[in-house]
Amino acid sequence: MLLIDKYAYFNKLKNVHPVEKITLSLCLLLFSLIVKSPLISLIVFILMSTFTVVLARIPLSYYTKLLVLPLFFLISGIVTILISFTEGHAVISDVIWSTHIGHWQIGISNESIKRAVDLVFVVLSSVSCLYFLILTTPMTSIFDVLRKLKLPSLLIELITLTYRFIFVIMEESVNMYQAQSSRLGYITIRQGMKSLGLLISILFLKVFERTKQLSIAMNSRCYEDEILFLDQSYRYSPVNWLIIAAIFAGMTIIYIQFGGIL
Repeated sequence: MLLIDKYAYFNKLKNVHPVEKITLSLCLLLFSLIVKSPLISLIVFILMSTFTVVLARIPLSYYTKLLVLPLFFLISGIVTILISFTEGHAVISDVIWSTHIGHWQIGISNESIKRAVDLVFVVLSSVSCLYFLILTTPMTSIFDVLRKLKLPSLLIELITLTYRFIFVIMEESVNMYQAQSSRLGYITIRQGMKSLGLLISILFLKVFERTKQLSIAMNSRCYEDEILFLDQSYRYSPVNWLIIAAIFAGMTIIYIQFGGIL
């Protein structure tokens, strides 16, 4: 079991209705993406991180590690936005630093810095919203909400099977890696690359084999184009809905008062 999946089943907010958690996280996510205000994004990040660490009791060290995961993609996006390239002696408007390399001019402007800062805050707020949802809500509960929203059953089944095969791929890859390591498959860089290529190729064959076995097992149990789950009973909380409404009202007021400034 993935540690993320474990925390989804064993956290202090596991008994909160999934519709309430989905409404809070996705609406705050959309609000941050629409307004694109650094102040709003920062408040959303602090708020959702507090809910995740303090209320759900997810370890801070593990939550911090999860925040580091999208760091590479964030840095690559910041670099492409921050640095401007122009050919020849074209002038970069509002430039604060520039240099020439051959026939190219490389520069950084105030506008590019502003866009990079906006990107950082929006990404942090978006990631915190999604982490709150996946760390506090089991996937089976999310699938149940999707079914109640009348999403196509085929789409839900594809998501379900994809989620299931994440664990299959991880289990097979770990077993094969351990087998290769015990036979000194990664003792040198050259041997490691060769072993990695074999691992990837065999992994696909193993996954196809497990897919065939899963199909046979489902058909033998009278599968009729719908995967059924045992739904857990939840109760809506008026207090939670009041808190959600208060959060959005506060966000709206803050954006109206200060959103245009920052």
